Amino acid sequence: MSPTGRSPSGNPSGSAASCVSGRAEVHFSPGDAVVQRLCLRPGAVVSLVLEPRTDDRRWTAVLSSAPAFVLASGWRVDADGTARASLRCAGTRGGTAQVTARAKAPDVAGAARVAFTLHVDVLPYPTQG
Repeated sequence: MSPTGRSPSGNPSGSAASCVSGRAEVHFSPGDAVVQRLCLRPGAVVSLVLEPRTDDRRWTAVLSSAPAFVLASGWRVDADGTARASLRCAGTRGGTAQVTARAKAPDVAGAARVAFTLHVDVLPYPTQG
């Protein structure tokens, strides 16, 4: 999430006032912090945009640690090196997930390494009892 205002701002504490609902877009550019937090409401859909890397590594995948809470889908890498994915939150449940983006140099053997982590807190709407 860059400071350009193109992305929602998450609160590490996950307070209800800072949670994003509906649709949002998160941009990650070279030079941004590689570990970030975001608070979302159930049912939110986030477009994750990973700008091209400045080193020789290329984006290879986006994975969610808890697909029951945050499901990563629609992965693609554009010709210019920009990677995109859609993150969909569970419809009614709250929980946490780590969404990781991996990158590696195309001509180097071995597994891709985590190059960006988004800690997502899904905070349910309060219920009246």
